[in-house]
Amino acid sequence: MENPEDKSLQIWFNVLKSSLSIPTVKVDRKAFLIKELSPYCNKEIIDKAIEITPRKAGVPKDDVEKIAKGVIKYHTLIVTSISAGSGIPGGLWMIGTIPVDLAQFYYHILQVVQKLAYIYGWPDIFEEGKEMNDETLYILTIFIGVMSGTKSANEALNVISKQLAKELAERLPRLPLTKYVVFNVAKQIAKWLGVKLTKASFARILSKTIPIISAFLSGTLTYVTFKPQCNRLKKHLSELPLAN
Repeated sequence: MENPEDKSLQIWFNVLKSSLSIPTVKVDRKAFLIKELSPYCNKEIIDKAIEITPRKAGVPKDDVEKIAKGVIKYHTLIVTSISAGSGIPGGLWMIGTIPVDLAQFYYHILQVVQKLAYIYGWPDIFEEGKEMNDETLYILTIFIGVMSGTKSANEALNVISKQLAKELAERLPRLPLTKYVVFNVAKQIAKWLGVKLTKASFARILSKTIPIISAFLSGTLTYVTFKPQCNRLKKHLSELPLAN
């Protein structure tokens, strides 16, 4: 008999990998910082922000906050609109769109994770030219665990942040995560997210089986889950050493 915990773990990583397989999901840290900082900073400060962190380069905290809020607002609008659109026809046949709905939801979650991380001083999450490894998947799981309000995820991210600040690492995957028991914490978060995801999928199915108001329900369900998650991550990242 299959272990329910292993099944939950598989569910979570299947969704995560599906979203990561979308070609445009990865955010170019350098291009993002140039685009977002250009209205506020000169080239010298932007170059320093790319080399180190925005705050250490001299970018005012208020400007960092404006950019972070803008990122959340932009992606909330898009993900809610897409979710509402996928619910418009209604009817049981819409159950077939659920995987697409979840993939696009986590596509935007992953984009927000990267953008908020970069504006708050984190290095590249992905190693250029290299295939996705388990370590990167677990790091992303921890970020999303923070978005979901998991205390252990907050603590794990604190550990990674302190180590980054100490070692001045250029890329997250180079950190010896297993040394700090982050690997095991991430696995537990992944299992919990898998269970949570199954329940969320059922709620989405129900919202799409009601004709006429299915679009409203689908869009609302996405809005009330997406924006609070993004704000939760923003708050946590802004309080870590890398952000200041």
